Amino acid sequence: MFRRTLLLGVAMVLTVHGQWVLMREDADSLVREGIFYIYNMQFDSAEMYFRELIERYPEYPAGYFMEAMVAWWKILTNRRSRDYDEEFLNKIQRVLDVCQPLLEENPYDIVGLFFKGGALGYRGRFYAMRESWIRAANDGREGFEILMRVQRLAPTNHDVLLGTGIYNYYAVKLPEMYPILRPLLLFLPPGDKELGIAQLRASARNARYAATEAKVVLLQILYDFEQNIPEALNVAEELFQRYPRNPYFHRYLGRCYVRIGALEKMEQTWKEILRRCIEKWPGYEELTAREALYYVGLAYMQRGEYEEALRYFYKCDELSRVLDEDPSGFMVKVNLKIGNIYDLQGKRELALMQYRKVLSWRNVQNSHEEARRYMEKPYGSP
Repeated sequence: MFRRTLLLGVAMVLTVHGQWVLMREDADSLVREGIFYIYNMQFDSAEMYFRELIERYPEYPAGYFMEAMVAWWKILTNRRSRDYDEEFLNKIQRVLDVCQPLLEENPYDIVGLFFKGGALGYRGRFYAMRESWIRAANDGREGFEILMRVQRLAPTNHDVLLGTGIYNYYAVKLPEMYPILRPLLLFLPPGDKELGIAQLRASARNARYAATEAKVVLLQILYDFEQNIPEALNVAEELFQRYPRNPYFHRYLGRCYVRIGALEKMEQTWKEILRRCIEKWPGYEELTAREALYYVGLAYMQRGEYEEALRYFYKCDELSRVLDEDPSGFMVKVNLKIGNIYDLQGKRELALMQYRKVLSWRNVQNSHEEARRYMEKPYGSP
């Protein structure tokens, strides 16, 4: 009986500013408060709100889904760790288990469909991150089909557009990046990158619960794949201003400043990131510290302060040797930059040693071409 009361608003498809309501006012408030703490890296506070939601409504999937999102962000902000994988998968399975009786009672239960589709979508993203492509494809297909059913049942909903937008974009982008996946994706619903971006923008503007996550996905797409740095910068600035403890948003903000050549903001941002890494703020891990060392060194190099630049570059190289099994992009590029500075300082033999080292590693962003060019003609020479 209480579940029918809880879902009454959904069954009637009530709207708030054109957005359909998923839950009662008290549950809605707990979810929205908890969401803030997820993105601001205050996971204990977030989990407190979601545990209260589960205690009030144990048959309702929202609290379990939001607990899984806490685990998801632990994974995103602890990139070298697999410690949270099992926790995430178990919590996603719990969401699916709670959705099952809702859908057995009513196959058109919007709440059951919404959270089942969302849980499968996130599990598919997890499997893609771990390069388990068959599992990712299966979950992505099923999640997308379920969310399309929700969209037909509640066409004014913008939270659904997060999932459909992700699917539409990456169903095209992933086979472009990994051609080996094309045969696997032939039997999945076709995607549409432009539609995917449009859906993510609509979700970012209008979704009640998924607006921030839509901006997160949009930020990665705009910066990493579409090379739309001005829009990416706007999104990064908005997210970091709202969630100032989040290292994911902080990194993208710093990267955008690098790309637009905002030297002062770039240096300030990456120095602050490095400070937080040293102080061990949540999520400011060793990979973030390595990136900060590189960009602070780059800022000094661009200002002509070569000894100070080398100080940061040496530390970046040292940390790379701890972190990397094989030379990473940062390790390759920082050694190339060290060679450039040696050339600018007139230390030609040391510079040549750096360029030979770069040539012995994998080619990263034309690093071999650059190294050969600087071996023939010193960096910075007329």
